[in-house]
Amino acid sequence: MSSDDQYFLDMLSSIPNDVKKYSLELADAIERQTNSVSAALRESLQSATWIPQSVKPPRPPPRRVVPAIPQGYIGHAQEWVLRHQALTAAILAFLGTGGFLVYRKRKLYGRKRRAKRASNGARKEVVVIAGSPNEPITRSLSLDLERRGFVVYVVVSTVEEEQLVRNESRVDIHPLNLDIVDPTSTEQTINHFTTHLLSPRHAFPNSTPHTLTLAGVILIPDTTYPSGPIETLSPSLWSDTLNTKILATTTTTRAFLRPLLSFHARLLLLTPSIIPSLAPPFHAIEAATVAALDAFTSTLRAELAPANVPVISFKLGTFDCGAVGGRTHLQSSPEHATRADILSWPSSVRATYAKNYVAQSSAGSTRGCINGGGNGGGVKGSPLRELHNGVFDALTVKRPKNVWHVGNGSLVYDVVGKWVPAGIVGWMLGIRSVGLGREEGEEGGEVSVEWEKVERMV
Repeated sequence: MSSDDQYFLDMLSSIPNDVKKYSLELADAIERQTNSVSAALRESLQSATWIPQSVKPPRPPPRRVVPAIPQGYIGHAQEWVLRHQALTAAILAFLGTGGFLVYRKRKLYGRKRRAKRASNGARKEVVVIAGSPNEPITRSLSLDLERRGFVVYVVVSTVEEEQLVRNESRVDIHPLNLDIVDPTSTEQTINHFTTHLLSPRHAFPNSTPHTLTLAGVILIPDTTYPSGPIETLSPSLWSDTLNTKILATTTTTRAFLRPLLSFHARLLLLTPSIIPSLAPPFHAIEAATVAALDAFTSTLRAELAPANVPVISFKLGTFDCGAVGGRTHLQSSPEHATRADILSWPSSVRATYAKNYVAQSSAGSTRGCINGGGNGGGVKGSPLRELHNGVFDALTVKRPKNVWHVGNGSLVYDVVGKWVPAGIVGWMLGIRSVGLGREEGEEGGEVSVEWEKVERMV
């Protein structure tokens, strides 16, 4: 069959479709025209006056109007929600998040936390706290852990510290004499301590013997750090601080590594978080010390992870320690301490740093990030119960986190230090540019004027 024949057949097959299409269009046009003529004719007959009423076609029934029902509170609320969908979503998100946080906090506070006991009901879990008994956090943690069912040993190095521990008059809080300066004595003490844990003991006559197990070692370096311009920090001050906070901590950790590995216990290191996170001026020693301890903790965590020994870092904010420490000591005026620091500086150093030092101390104390948390600052710290619950959970949960943020401002200032530019942080803390004398002969006058300004601020 040729192409002309095929084309002719295609034309013939399309004729029925065209006929159907045009027929439907014609029918629709006729229907529309008929309806229009009918409506016009009906309207003309209804309006004609010469036709009797009985002959006229009946009018269409009037449309029924349903009266609007007044809306109640629910109806108005639904209408408002439809008009403000974005605002409604934000309110629901805020309320949902707040409700979840409140529920979670109540659940954490309401849960009972008690240490495991032996089959005969005696205490069997031991916690070692390596921190100064003079520190409020050390004393508070030892009392709380003993109350929750642990046997607590506090590391001491002097007779005075041992007496402080015994003055608590608690049956299960004991001093552990450890001279980290003498490696031989330290090794003998740790061996004796391990033997003491593994020795069978009887809770009462004719009871089933049980042994103790090491639950964890808590390291609490001294939280008091010197502050001031680097120009005023002597090498001996740096050496003393590094020895007492870094070297003592690493040496104590090294001494307890073998018991930690033997009992698969946990190592907790408690360090301040706010100053190291912000790294503000005049706090070089604290920032450098905590950074070194963090690096040490990360390395130790990687070394002990294959042996299933968790190394946990606690980032501490501010706490209200008024219930456990001497209230007079804890609430001493930071203004007086600031003034005493500035008076010890040379006159040239005062002219350069005193104004910003006072401004930062005042702003930091008001915001609770410097000299805050029960130490006379403007922002009240978190209750120590948060620290107690966090330490207990870190010692007992199956899979503890590597880093715990506890205390007022710990997590917030950590985020601020990572994401907010340093210039904005300094401006928030009151750091401003300082004009210095242009000539040596004018230095005395400039210093006296600046010092008068500082005295008025203090």
